[in-house]
Amino acid sequence: MSAQKQIYEGKAKILYTTEDRSILLAHYKDDATAFNAQKRGMISGKGEINCKIAAMMFQLLERHGITTHFIDCPAPNQMRVRAVKILPVEVVVRNIAAGSLCQQTGLTLGTVLPYPLVEFFYKNDSLGDPLLTHDRLLLLNLATPEQVEELQRRALRINEILTSFFHRCGLTLVDFKLEFGVDQQQKLLLADEISPDTCRLWDSTVADPDRRVMDKDRFRRDLGNVESAYQQVLERIIRAVDSN
Repeated sequence: MSAQKQIYEGKAKILYTTEDRSILLAHYKDDATAFNAQKRGMISGKGEINCKIAAMMFQLLERHGITTHFIDCPAPNQMRVRAVKILPVEVVVRNIAAGSLCQQTGLTLGTVLPYPLVEFFYKNDSLGDPLLTHDRLLLLNLATPEQVEELQRRALRINEILTSFFHRCGLTLVDFKLEFGVDQQQKLLLADEISPDTCRLWDSTVADPDRRVMDKDRFRRDLGNVESAYQQVLERIIRAVDSN
């Protein structure tokens, strides 16, 4: 099944139609962006690495009963996915204070939260992807009340699964972003990707606040060795999967 027409290009992926209207082909790019695309660059091999990681994470979640848009990977940097209408809501789950949570609350970087914090952000680049209250989310008709409740429930369940898995990889899941979509049957599916682009991952064996970073913060903060960190995450995930 080959790509036909490009229908969307985002910061990290290009989507193409296929011969089957219910299936899209996602091409993972090496492009890297940060701060709402104000910072741009390229991470060599990122497309292939993130595609492989996302595929394994989707398969892991599927085994635990989380429905996703994943089908298979016809090429190292390509993924066939079920066509969905993406909800314009980014769901962020936080286990440890980092990033904007520290900037907006004054919490110290690395503060372990007493419980996982689920936040919703408006997926709108022109507005800077603002943090939403529950009432604003409903006011803007970004999701139904039932969908909001389901997003919260699934996000927490996904957090349980991923936290446990990454622990086996010697990685601490600090926080991560999820996107969901609705298929032609109005079924809610996990979409987008799960990778070092969308997760904050710290090396559990390293205390140094810069050296422990294994995700896109290395690019955001000019820490260097970005490609190496991404590759290490992939290798650890493969070892954990193979050991099962």
